[in-house]
Amino acid sequence: MSEQRAKRDPEGTRRRILEAATEQFTKFGLAGARVDAIATAAGTNERMLYYYFASKEGLYVAVLESMYAQFAEREQRLDLSGLQPADAIRELAQSIWTHLRENPQWLSLINNENLHEGRYLDRSSHLRETISPVVDLLRVTLERGAAAGQFRQGVDPLDFYVTVVGMGYYIVSNRFTIDVFVGRNYVEQRHQASIADMHLDMLLAYLRPANQAPLS
Repeated sequence: MSEQRAKRDPEGTRRRILEAATEQFTKFGLAGARVDAIATAAGTNERMLYYYFASKEGLYVAVLESMYAQFAEREQRLDLSGLQPADAIRELAQSIWTHLRENPQWLSLINNENLHEGRYLDRSSHLRETISPVVDLLRVTLERGAAAGQFRQGVDPLDFYVTVVGMGYYIVSNRFTIDVFVGRNYVEQRHQASIADMHLDMLLAYLRPANQAPLS
C-alpha cells in the first residue's frame, strides 16, 4: 500500500495495523514483536506505523486499549433491564466467560502486560473510562436485586465484577496446565458448562440474603 493511499484511508490503515500488531504481540510479546513484520502484514510501511502510533510501545498500548474496549463494548450491549436480577447476573457472567473463551489472545496480551507490571497499560489516559459503564451496569443490577429483597445489601460492584472475570479468566488462561495437571480439558464444552454452572451457583449463593432460600 502506498503512503498516499494510506493517508486517503486513515481509519482502514490504522485498523489493519492494530490487527497485525495484535497478532504479533500475542505471539511474541512486546520485546519479540517486530515493527517491520507488523507493517508488512498490515500492507503498509513502518513510516505509517510511526505516523499513527509514534512508537512500538505506543502501538502496544493502543492494542491493549482496543482489546479492553472490545471486551467492554460486548457487555454494554447487553439488555439486562428486562430480566430478573438473578437471571441478569447469569446473563452477564456467561457473556463475560464466553468472550474470554472465544478470545484467548486477549488473555495472552494481559499475561504479557502483567509481566511488565502494568506499566505500559498505565500510560493509557482513558482505559478506566472504558470499563466504568460495565461496572455501572452491574451496579444497577445488584441494586435492583437488593431493592427486591433477592440480593444482600452493600455488594461492591467492582469487587463482584473482578470476581466474575477472575473465574472465567483462570479456566481459560490455565487450560493447558490444568489439563496436564488434573487431566480435565476445559476446552471441551461439557466441562465448560459444568464449571460455569458451579460458578453461577457460587455467585448467586453469595448474593442471597442470609434469611432467604436459595435462588432458583
